[in-house]
Amino acid sequence: MKTCEQCKSDTCKHIKWVKTETEDAPDSGEKHRGKHKRRVLLMGNPNVGKSVVFSRLTGVNVIASNYPGTTVEYTQGFLKVGDDITEVIDVPGTYSLEPACQAEEVALKMLKEVEPSGKNDTSEAGDLIINVVDATNLERNLHLTLDLLERNLPMVVALNMWDETKHRGIEIDVVKLEEYLGVPVIPTVALTGQGIKELVSKLPEASSPTIPVRNHDLKWTDIGRMTVDVQNITHRHHTIRDRVEEWSMKPWSGLLFAAVIIFLSFELIRFIGEGLIGYLFEPLFEDIYLPILMKLSGLLGSSGFLHDILIGKLIDGKIDFVQSFGLLSTGLFVPLGMVLPYIFSFYLILGFLEDWGYLPRLAVLVDTIMHRLGLHGYAILPMILGLGCNVPGAMATRVLESRRERFIAATLMSIAVPCMAQIAVIIGLVGQRGGIYVAQVFLTLFLLWIVLGLVLRRVIKGISPELLVEIPPYHIPYWSALLKKLWIRLSGFLREAIPLVLIGVLLVNILYTLKIIDFLARLAGPFLTTLWGVPDSVISALLIGFLRKDVAVGMLEPLGLTTKQLVISCTVLTVYFPCIATFAVLIRELGVKDMFKSALLMILTAIIVGFLLNMIL
Repeated sequence: MKTCEQCKSDTCKHIKWVKTETEDAPDSGEKHRGKHKRRVLLMGNPNVGKSVVFSRLTGVNVIASNYPGTTVEYTQGFLKVGDDITEVIDVPGTYSLEPACQAEEVALKMLKEVEPSGKNDTSEAGDLIINVVDATNLERNLHLTLDLLERNLPMVVALNMWDETKHRGIEIDVVKLEEYLGVPVIPTVALTGQGIKELVSKLPEASSPTIPVRNHDLKWTDIGRMTVDVQNITHRHHTIRDRVEEWSMKPWSGLLFAAVIIFLSFELIRFIGEGLIGYLFEPLFEDIYLPILMKLSGLLGSSGFLHDILIGKLIDGKIDFVQSFGLLSTGLFVPLGMVLPYIFSFYLILGFLEDWGYLPRLAVLVDTIMHRLGLHGYAILPMILGLGCNVPGAMATRVLESRRERFIAATLMSIAVPCMAQIAVIIGLVGQRGGIYVAQVFLTLFLLWIVLGLVLRRVIKGISPELLVEIPPYHIPYWSALLKKLWIRLSGFLREAIPLVLIGVLLVNILYTLKIIDFLARLAGPFLTTLWGVPDSVISALLIGFLRKDVAVGMLEPLGLTTKQLVISCTVLTVYFPCIATFAVLIRELGVKDMFKSALLMILTAIIVGFLLNMIL
């Protein structure tokens, strides 16, 4: 166990330690700044391999957090250098210190937090910057490097993607570049770990040369002169990878390429998710957990208020993990047995596409279309992912910069993008009446997505920022970094979504027990059946849809609905409200106030759509 440098005690109140499998690491929740522990900021342009460098430096014990007051996420971990523990922070990517988006604003704020506040400030003795530079795009990256040097903080430059320079016919004189910058420059290949050890060894040698602050034109002149002097580019022939990169960006071939990638990703997410459910989670719940719950049910008398809250209602004398609605049954099965497998597969595929370098290309391809809906290209991500499961789709809205964009994207996805499970049940149920009726359901949803997007763009004040994104070369993902990112995201989901799901199940259960839901069904039934032309029995399916949409659609089968009533019911069930798991995630992503507005819009849209379909069909 480490001892506190301030009082030489291993049990003092100045610092709290968290035991890990490999070593004792300081808990980020209580930073001990007695003799000023060193803090390292990893800074660089987006898509320069910063996260992989971070993974190489910090190992597996990392923490993901949102910067206070924002939805911008950053990660922090700890690096052991000799006997010292160094805090490492992966700062959001930025092109310059003149912020053009929220992520760049956060990067600047984090930099200012470690800058010396005066002559007697000791910050510069402990805090330093590792500027990660893409060696294949030296001229563009050096603009941020000079910006950082002007802040007079100790710095080391990691010249990353060094292996790619050889493939692209680029030669860089590292010694001469060091002379220009006045700081150590270390070539690295983060994917393989090349140069990382040398980078760590150079941290004590980080220097802070005093350079004049220059205006923007002069700075680019210096960068151009510097680049010409240290870099030599020779001719080389296009590789297969170069051609694939070009094909995936051209309008027609790019859209075809995108369709293939989206289809394969969708199939993989479904295949992995269903496999985990069928071979792992359902057997765990049915064969191991269910007998335990049944014994607990017997001890609680198989009925009663406490039994119904904890275990739920027994269906034909047995616990049904979907319909029983108890905290220990449905409350745990929904997030763990039904949603977590898709979350796992979604984040695995998403992480692969991120690290491979494809997502920026997809965003650029659809940017023009999405702008017409008040969004920009990255908003395609929650829409596509929502087709697999609305929960990861809702979580993906955080890639959007503004609150306005996140609200529009989350609302459109919740209203007009059914999940894979619901799609399958709709096709199976409505398809029995004819393929034309299946088409009616999904065509209605598509038209609703477009019309509602056009309306929201005009009603909700604000602008949709232009999509300014660097298009990185394709890379083979580094699996260790990919799995670490997957674990961070999964643990975040489990930590934040499960309590909200349990609260939701508890509230609905109490409302059922107190007969309030039955009262609401009787109250709203005549009104909705008049508008939509469906029987009162459909109202119960709508209420169950709050828990699970595909189950609610399945409940329509024994009701003897006409084809018109079936089409209306399936469409309204998709539109009217998200399932409880999605609802819980959206509260976190949008906040209670915006989620309340979105929910009202969903209900209003469902009433109008049901009425119009009743009039038209």
